[in-house]
Amino acid sequence: MNYDNNLIFSANITISKITGLSKVQLPGCPRIITRAEWGASPPGHNPMPLLTQVPKYFFIHHGASEPCFTKQECAAHVKSYQMFHMSPPPKGRGWWDIGYSFVAGEDGNIYEARGWDEIGAHTKGYNDVGLAVSFIGDFRKRLPNDAALNAVKQLIECGVANGKVAHNYTLRGHRDVGNTECPGQMLYDLIQTWPHYY
Repeated sequence: MNYDNNLIFSANITISKITGLSKVQLPGCPRIITRAEWGASPPGHNPMPLLTQVPKYFFIHHGASEPCFTKQECAAHVKSYQMFHMSPPPKGRGWWDIGYSFVAGEDGNIYEARGWDEIGAHTKGYNDVGLAVSFIGDFRKRLPNDAALNAVKQLIECGVANGKVAHNYTLRGHRDVGNTECPGQMLYDLIQTWPHYY
């Protein structure tokens, strides 16, 4: 166990809870569009469950949707993901909020979903030990642009530097632990060349 990481992680959660301040934009992070900025609906569950340890896994997903290249377009996509995740079956997932930790657009921005500290609903069996980012778009036959790829790499590095992701984290694609094409073949092939991919 990395006690330094766990102390930093616990301290950040405590400060956030006491002050009510958003701790999503950390030093060294790419631009993170907050939930308030993209117009998130309130979660259907309060308080949000918090992670109890520094996440050991970081998962890559894709939305299998149309792409976005402006903040306005990307915010609309994130809102649609949240609506789908929160809508009851059969039209949605019936979750209490958007499932991902973060969402990445080809505008080069990262969008706060559940953020650094809340348990997600992104990767069955790993939600309480991992974070996940979903790239907006369909990456079965093409790659995300450099703006999106660089933003996600910087997000992970920032998470490690600020004690939000374990230094010895494991990077995986959604398909590595589930019966899915996600995050798309082209993106999946690429992330296998990234640091920490098992």
